[in-house]
Amino acid sequence: MSPNQPLPRWADPDVPADSLDPQGLSRRGLLRGAGLFGAAFAGGALLAPAAEAHTTASFGDPNLVYLVGDHHVHSVYSHDAKYTFSQLARAAAAFGVDWMVFTEHSNFGHARAGGAEAEHREILKARAENRRMLIFQGLEWYIPGAEHATVFSSPGRHEVDLLTRFEEAYDGKLLGYTAGGPAHPDTPRNEAHAVKALQWLDQQRRCGYVDDVLVLANHPLRLGIDSPHEMRAWRDAAPGVMIGMEGAPGAQGAAHPGRGSAGIRGEYENAPSANSFPGYPLDAYVTYGGFDWATATVGGLWDAMLAEGKLFSITSNSDVHRVVFDTWKNGDWLPGQNFDNTGRLPDPVNTTEPQPGSDLWPGQFSRTHVGVTRYGYRQVMAGLRAGRVWVDHGQLVDGLEVRVNREHGIGRGVTLGGRLRVRRGEKLVLNVSVTTASRPNHQGELPKLTHLDVIRGAVTGPAADRDEWRAPDTRVVHTADVEGRQGRFTLRIPLGRAEESFYVRLRGSDGRRNGPGLLGAAIDPHGPVRHEPGNGDPWVDTWCYTNPVFVDVVR
Repeated sequence: MSPNQPLPRWADPDVPADSLDPQGLSRRGLLRGAGLFGAAFAGGALLAPAAEAHTTASFGDPNLVYLVGDHHVHSVYSHDAKYTFSQLARAAAAFGVDWMVFTEHSNFGHARAGGAEAEHREILKARAENRRMLIFQGLEWYIPGAEHATVFSSPGRHEVDLLTRFEEAYDGKLLGYTAGGPAHPDTPRNEAHAVKALQWLDQQRRCGYVDDVLVLANHPLRLGIDSPHEMRAWRDAAPGVMIGMEGAPGAQGAAHPGRGSAGIRGEYENAPSANSFPGYPLDAYVTYGGFDWATATVGGLWDAMLAEGKLFSITSNSDVHRVVFDTWKNGDWLPGQNFDNTGRLPDPVNTTEPQPGSDLWPGQFSRTHVGVTRYGYRQVMAGLRAGRVWVDHGQLVDGLEVRVNREHGIGRGVTLGGRLRVRRGEKLVLNVSVTTASRPNHQGELPKLTHLDVIRGAVTGPAADRDEWRAPDTRVVHTADVEGRQGRFTLRIPLGRAEESFYVRLRGSDGRRNGPGLLGAAIDPHGPVRHEPGNGDPWVDTWCYTNPVFVDVVR
């Protein structure tokens, strides 16, 4: 059931090295150094097991290689999904994924049937069969009083035990800690328990019980129940663990016209409830260009959090449960079996007829690119924590490199997630190297980037109102028209003299659907727009976003 896709140029041994751009050349070198290039790339199952220490290739900061990943993937161990680990891993490999996280839903069947332990046996098998891919084991946590989140650790002796203990002690669904909203009497307890959960994970990392653990909030504004003060509390409780949120949810095929339904991209098809934060506008409950309102709104919630001068990363992923236009369905239960007593669905069977679905395969449409200096599990997690992240839909571009530097600075400057410390009055420059799409995407179309926006926001310090979701000093300050440009090119964009601390982030699109941003054209003249229900083909409205670079101005 895995698609047969052509290899990326850098991964194709028939493509000579001297025809690659620097990012592709570095990427090839990284995988070659790990013994994962050429025949090994396509036939990873033939590779002998190797410890991570023997599968590294150092490049040294600031030279980064960006690995493609997906931190939100469901299998038959989730009550509402249908694919096996092997099927998902093969599909992800075919779509160029380098790392992925299996995140099964926490629920009673999963917990009582020993789901994490059973999953681990299959994950070990999937790792052995897909040596080129870094496969993490994780959990989709029901945050007490709020939405879901990805929780995952680096492979090690206690990776299963960590997830099992965490699920039992802190999962909102298992505990019945689901209520939220300002009017419910249980809200303070539930919100406090979420903070305790993150602090507990942080302690497991600090004491060395696990090498590393990370948390990312999933589909944060889908239900409007992740309030600004909760998100700030999570970030501040464990900033090295709770590192960000999905900038774009999965389920990007939900509004595809061919489905014959009135869906919305991301399955953002909800209205405010008693558990919702009352300060969100109705606009917050849908997606814009496939991206969550918190990310898509220039001067909105993401920017309000960045304006505090604290990194909070965004990602993009598949949240794969059931792929749109797929022909597979869940198999039949044996007598007396159900999810509550097995913790696992029967393996899927192929019907040859299209089945209901709204998702796309890992890497097929949504990609999270993480900058690393070596190949390995801990290196991917370190890149995520450092914020060396950019995301795209529909393989819009092959590569992005972003650096902020002094106008006549030494070296390449500071990249995504980093901080440049300068004196007031120094002139600064933003250098953006773009590698345009070199091959058709997985829809068979060659993507075309038409513009890049530079978004700049003032860093004003801790929010006086923890529920503030606006950043009034953030706006699009420059738009680069790059329509028709091909190959690799670099934009040198002056940022002027540094007077106060600020951050910059980038956004680009294929230019086919845009309009004034939600806070007005003066702030965002051509931002992403919402789709009409049932008319949201994701392939004709693709965007890319980067994490910020901070500039700290000292007197």
